[in-house]
Amino acid sequence: MDTSSPWLDDNQQELWQALLTVVIALPAALDRQLQRDAGISNFEYGVLARLSMTDEATMRLSDLARDCNSTQPRLSKVMDRFEARDWVVRRPDPTDGRYTLATLTDAGRQKVVASAPEHVAQVKRLVFDPLSAAQRRHLSAALTRIAATVRQELDGG
Repeated sequence: MDTSSPWLDDNQQELWQALLTVVIALPAALDRQLQRDAGISNFEYGVLARLSMTDEATMRLSDLARDCNSTQPRLSKVMDRFEARDWVVRRPDPTDGRYTLATLTDAGRQKVVASAPEHVAQVKRLVFDPLSAAQRRHLSAALTRIAATVRQELDGG
């Protein structure tokens, strides 16, 4: 690959612009659907869903923030709203009191279950339906490589 030019070539620019559109517009489209159908944001759904997929529906808040690409203050505000709605409970981690655990309640699990069908349908419509099986496999491989490179960069190179 030619690295002498500081600019993207036409093919790179086309790919980069398409990726930017997906990175920016897809979360907005998912947000719109979730707000309309479930009264929660895409980020809030992601937090509830992540908790629902863990053992005992419980995680340390620091790990949950990392997994959801969130700052701790942002996640804390969401946890305040979730506790007010009885979707989560927070308590000190009994194995290390420096940490706080969040546990999804039955009401929180019901919220995820009720929100999932329309959300999953929207994800399928926007991401999977436009692609053939071969295109999905290629996209998966490409995004997995990009994600690994980005994670490595975030973890200090």
